[in-house]
Amino acid sequence: MKKIVSVTLSAALASSLYAAGYKIPEQSIKSVALAAAYVAGADEADAAYFNPANMSFMDEAQRFEIAFTGIYLPRVKYEGSQVVSTSPLTLRTANNESRSESFLVPHLHYISKPFGKWRIGLSLTTPAGLSKKWDQEPQSWSSREFTLRVVEFNPTLSYLLSDKLSVAAGIRTIFTDGKIKFTPPVPNTTNTYLNYDLDGDVQTAFGYNLAISYRYHETLNLAATFRSKVDLKEKGDATIDTIVNSTTVSTLSTKGRVTVPLPATLALAAALDLNEKAKIELTYERTFWSSYDKLVINFENASAYDIDKEKSWKDTNTFRMGLTFKNSDKLTTMYAIAYDQTPIPARTLGYELPDSDAYIFSLGALYRYSSEIGIGVAYLYDYKTEREIALADQNINGIVGKFSKGGAHLLNLSFNYRF
Repeated sequence: MKKIVSVTLSAALASSLYAAGYKIPEQSIKSVALAAAYVAGADEADAAYFNPANMSFMDEAQRFEIAFTGIYLPRVKYEGSQVVSTSPLTLRTANNESRSESFLVPHLHYISKPFGKWRIGLSLTTPAGLSKKWDQEPQSWSSREFTLRVVEFNPTLSYLLSDKLSVAAGIRTIFTDGKIKFTPPVPNTTNTYLNYDLDGDVQTAFGYNLAISYRYHETLNLAATFRSKVDLKEKGDATIDTIVNSTTVSTLSTKGRVTVPLPATLALAAALDLNEKAKIELTYERTFWSSYDKLVINFENASAYDIDKEKSWKDTNTFRMGLTFKNSDKLTTMYAIAYDQTPIPARTLGYELPDSDAYIFSLGALYRYSSEIGIGVAYLYDYKTEREIALADQNINGIVGKFSKGGAHLLNLSFNYRF
């Protein structure tokens, strides 16, 4: 498991910034094709992750899926100013673009055969991630590099209470590491900067998930899932350089630690068979981002360099709608749209995560080569709306301007096997 996690973290690199905040809901072929409107209707090996209660309603075949998602993050464009001083008010032009980035993220899912009324599921996913890099000032003052890598191993167990009702629970084992680099100017000095460089080791944290599915009618399934909050506690080596006139005059080597929450989520969903070929799912998701109150970075025996920055994120709503259409016995196509709110208020928006509300569009196809083997492809486009921060917003990072472009493109390829 440790080797698998290490490979996955390396492959994921930094996962991506495409869901609101840094949570990543799409973790399989169908979830990408359906923009994660895939809870009540989860019916493949990935149900082990998206709704393990549905495992009880499946036939007795074991299921396995391996999928890879290629992610492309276009440059984020910033047009505007940076507040250099508030007394007197001094602004400088800060037009710039972040780096574009690409990643390849693997996912694994497995569902066992039934053991009486019990069934076992296993998933290896990347449920969160963040990567944003700015090479030039003033963005590099707070976000020269901000990387968060997350991998989750999630064993689940379902129990069939009746022909209509199933429940499930699982253990979330979260592995995480990351990097933080930023170079802020020292207040009340000239050409003097502190260069922070933190490199986290792989850490482990735990949580849980719960699910319930109710077959109200043979054509209608209702479901609810809950994933607990997990505190991602990063620890590792840190160096802090003091730079004067582009020359490093001193270097402090220490240990640093930071805690970032992976928020709790609640999903409520209904999947309805419109006819023998078409199924529609509506999913409402509540993400409890208000647990991210502040970002605190502590340094061992160097408390004078500690960082304590307000975040004050807010809970968000996501609305998803997906359509699955059975074109033939071999081919199934999927289409979806979603609206995803950002949790970040104007006051605390930063260059490391210049987030905004998003509209998501996706489609995909799953082809049954045989009764045992399926192959799939899916594409998702995450369109980030423009976001403008005014001087009246009193942004704590000194931002007065507009973010545009950004968003994400995802291409997923999968192999499904029943046996």
